[in-house]
Amino acid sequence: MDGRPERVTDAPGAVSTGVVSGAVGTGAVATPAVDSTGSTPSVARQRWRLVLARSASADARSGRELTEAWEAAIEASGLPLHRAPGRPKARIHFGAPVPAVMALDHELADVVLTELVPRWRARELLEAVVPVGWRLIDLYDVWPGEPPLPGQIAAADYRIDVDGVDAAELRTAASRLLAVRSLPRVRFKGSETVRYDLRPLLADVTVLADGPPSVIRVRTRFDPTLGTGRPEEVVAALGDASRSALEIKNVVRERILTAADLDERLG
Repeated sequence: MDGRPERVTDAPGAVSTGVVSGAVGTGAVATPAVDSTGSTPSVARQRWRLVLARSASADARSGRELTEAWEAAIEASGLPLHRAPGRPKARIHFGAPVPAVMALDHELADVVLTELVPRWRARELLEAVVPVGWRLIDLYDVWPGEPPLPGQIAAADYRIDVDGVDAAELRTAASRLLAVRSLPRVRFKGSETVRYDLRPLLADVTVLADGPPSVIRVRTRFDPTLGTGRPEEVVAALGDASRSALEIKNVVRERILTAADLDERLG
């Protein structure tokens, strides 16, 4: 070996440059950094983006309980997991908060590894440990140094079954919502009443099927300052616009989209 960086390509799309076996220059051995706990931090060499689905269930986990279930699963997978300095366990990073109960068709989550693992092997190990009710739809590797996934999420698509109005009136109501510049709404947080504008958080409303029940697709935006649009709030606004009491029969989050996804679709 002549001391030049070696190109490693043993996983699809994963490329790493570095000196093999710790050799640097003419053979001097680099001294790994040590974190505040006295242990040597692992180096992130590969980042897999998981595409996940979950069936609807009344006892579906969310929040910290869900994160702990997934972190226990990836720990049991046998993958060479990256652990941040000072953290004894590896982490899974979901793109957006996972709602309870609701069915999910295309969620995104990142897992970081310290070694390059072929796609087929990573999939095999993950499929063996996914928590109950979840499915691994796909996975692809992304650059380990790109920004955290949650900060990349820009929108979400929801498919909603609604009753209480005919499809023609629903289309008219959807057009009204998209035509206005402001949609003042009220959101209740515990004992507090929060006034906000739904319009900047609403990207689109489309009637997919006449029904009954009618089926609509709603795209809501994720904004770092304003927050996120919620599907039930859009349905409530549609009810006000149509002067009807709409009833939600079912909600599926079809996908969450990154800013790059939206740019590709516009392109």
